[in-house]
Amino acid sequence: MVRPRRPSAQTALVLAALADDPAVWRYGYELGRQVGLKAGSLYPILIRLRDRELLEAAWEDDPAPGRPPRHLYRLTTDGLRWAAETAAQPALVRAVTRLREA
Repeated sequence: MVRPRRPSAQTALVLAALADDPAVWRYGYELGRQVGLKAGSLYPILIRLRDRELLEAAWEDDPAPGRPPRHLYRLTTDGLRWAAETAAQPALVRAVTRLREA
């Protein structure tokens, strides 16, 4: 695993959302709506987290009829640990709070 550096406020927001229920696989679109990030910001974050082995990605097994399979995401054990460490950093907590209120 590549040692992650201090995350951006947007990355911390994504980590917090994924850590809310770490066992659940999440769709990118749903996650983007929850955290208020557009695809151009969200997907690069998800790709970086996956490349650093902090996030698992898989294709949806059984898409609804007429819909293509979607990517699903959830934190790895290391990702969950890093999310907890990130949530304990006061400066990031303040930045995430400002993003949520915007």
